[in-house]
Amino acid sequence: MSLAILGLVFVLGLLIGIPVAVTLGLSSMAYLLVNGMPLVVIPQKMFAGMDSFVLLCIPGFILAGNLMNGGGITGRIIRFAQAMVGWIRGGLAQTNVASSMLFGGISGTAVADAASIGGMMIPGMKRAGYPGDFSAAVTAASSTVGPIIPPSVPMIIVGSLSGISVGKMFIAGAIPGLLLGGAMMVTTWIIAVRRDFPRQAWQGWRELWLAFLGAFWALAMTALIVGGMLSGYVTPTETAIVASLYAVVVGMFIYRELPLRKIPGILIDSAVGSAGILALVGTANVFGWILVSEQIPQMIAGAVLSVTDNKLLVILLINIVLLLVGMFMETIAALIILFVPLLTLATGVGVDPLHFAVFMVLNLMIGLTTPPVGVCLFICANIARLPLAPVIRALLPYLATNIVVLLLVSYIPAISTWLPSLMD
Repeated sequence: MSLAILGLVFVLGLLIGIPVAVTLGLSSMAYLLVNGMPLVVIPQKMFAGMDSFVLLCIPGFILAGNLMNGGGITGRIIRFAQAMVGWIRGGLAQTNVASSMLFGGISGTAVADAASIGGMMIPGMKRAGYPGDFSAAVTAASSTVGPIIPPSVPMIIVGSLSGISVGKMFIAGAIPGLLLGGAMMVTTWIIAVRRDFPRQAWQGWRELWLAFLGAFWALAMTALIVGGMLSGYVTPTETAIVASLYAVVVGMFIYRELPLRKIPGILIDSAVGSAGILALVGTANVFGWILVSEQIPQMIAGAVLSVTDNKLLVILLINIVLLLVGMFMETIAALIILFVPLLTLATGVGVDPLHFAVFMVLNLMIGLTTPPVGVCLFICANIARLPLAPVIRALLPYLATNIVVLLLVSYIPAISTWLPSLMD
């Protein structure tokens, strides 16, 4: 009975549009009241969920990304991407995807990517003659690369839940992220050829070199983050702090587009963004604790394994469940609630935990572009000033491409485990 009420309040909350963090808290409260348990459990479990050294990465990387963005990074990255790939058919769309791949190595979040890149690229693509629905679709789809290429806020969450090395997960996401971006560029080329989208002229080696120099200090942040963790001299949390200091120096003294008066606003925005994520972590931890206490993970694993213990089929079933969940639930909440139960199931059939973590994060990133809770979809449609329906139709080829990449990553473990194995 209490589990039914928990599920009912949760589903109703999502249906009427209550924020996910509040919905998780309300459904957990309803469960405790029905069972006569003290409500003091909620703040206790919320604090326990947020009291993690690893989670300090989140405000650090969000601050670093906001500082670099406020310091003129977005325009420089777009210029460099355009110099690299703008000459390919559908040049501005190719630039959009390449910019997201480069920006993903700095922001660590798909939402920041969609808002920053989309704010510049969608109006620019529309002025150049690209359809608005296609412009919004390619921006939304490519923004999902951000949390796969290191750094990655969802991977930090997974590390705090499971004890898997955050540094190894960051490295594990590099090849899948490049594969995802490359596949979307191929899809863009096919669409551009079929719809006769414009091709920009090659701007020359000089422009490529100048664009690279302009973006060098921004791109170097990714090398700083990855190199710091590979070296073993700094933890991911310490790397985030170093990256924030680096961003201040670059923005104020090298790019000179980050005046001192901007920093308080950036600090406030970063604090608000981090607080929202951590509040979600806290309430989702209460919800997850209830599921664990009711032995839901064991029930899920037992139910699936009673049907089949075939590794390939279990991976397929996990992916189907996650694709459906991603349509209705926010990424971080889904990770906190489902990661441990599904990890138990995956490892039960011999899936490597690191491999599982990567394809679960990749799967849920696809959910950011699917209705009804596709945050990146909403952001890009809003920037393009279009209803969701035409943007969703334009997005379908990219969803198909992303699912193909997801299956490759799911069934070929070496794509995500080869680079981390070099660290051992």
